[in-house]
Amino acid sequence: KTLDQELSVCKVVSISDIDLNGKFFFIGKTDEEISLVCLTSDVPENTTARVDGWKTFRIEGVLDFSLIGILSEISKVLAENKIGFVVSTYNTDYILVKKESLQKAQQALNASGYEVS
Repeated sequence: KTLDQELSVCKVVSISDIDLNGKFFFIGKTDEEISLVCLTSDVPENTTARVDGWKTFRIEGVLDFSLIGILSEISKVLAENKIGFVVSTYNTDYILVKKESLQKAQQALNASGYEVS
């Protein structure tokens, strides 16, 4: 399913800079950085880098951890077209593509047998 909102990918100095009440966000923290994917309207002021203009596909339905290869096949289609990256939740996966590549991604996935709505 194609989601309507526009997202941004950014780096923040501290998790305390992030509004944890936001409607949609992913936080990744390593020993080198704190990354945030969130609605563009919710990007914190204190970012060290940001890239705006991302659109999102959500894999519909809950994907059991025993289901191996689904995301790999979708990622392969997008990689062959040089578009997209993935973030995952417990239940499902989200594929992010630059908004100018959205139609290309939809066409590539449809041509490979995936139903994109």
